[in-house]
Amino acid sequence: MDSNDCLRRLRYILDLNDNRMINLFAEGGQTVTRAEVSAWLKKDDDEDLEVISDRLLAQFLNGLITYKRGKSTRPTPEPEERLSNNIIFRKLKIALDLEAEEILGILALADFRISKHELSAFFRKVGNRHYRKCKDQVLRNFLKGLQIQRYDATSIGNEENLD
Repeated sequence: MDSNDCLRRLRYILDLNDNRMINLFAEGGQTVTRAEVSAWLKKDDDEDLEVISDRLLAQFLNGLITYKRGKSTRPTPEPEERLSNNIIFRKLKIALDLEAEEILGILALADFRISKHELSAFFRKVGNRHYRKCKDQVLRNFLKGLQIQRYDATSIGNEENLD
């Protein structure tokens, strides 16, 4: 999945303003400016769009994990140079503290159904014989389900503070 698209969707889903995004990058160990964030969030057809690197998106996701879960006693992980959908999915699962059943429910909100075994294959190590590559369709539907869940929570007044 395109890193800029993923960042845009997360900003919308989590209702993050520029300052919060800058702070999340900082939590992940990267100083960014408002202009950089703005350029990464532009629409795909905008000539001022700048492509965000996988490393920067990894730092944003690491910052989201730190913000949501608190600082760890372990050393800060090095951000990945190359992100796959599997890594993005795993980082979101960790940051949002989601269990398998919750993820399956979120996917179901987007009318996308997979088994618990298929889901667990996305979170295995690359060399594992049960590892399965997470396709764009799965990650997009997960993000779509998160968006629907957030909208539903907002509409009934049970929204959790996501930022």
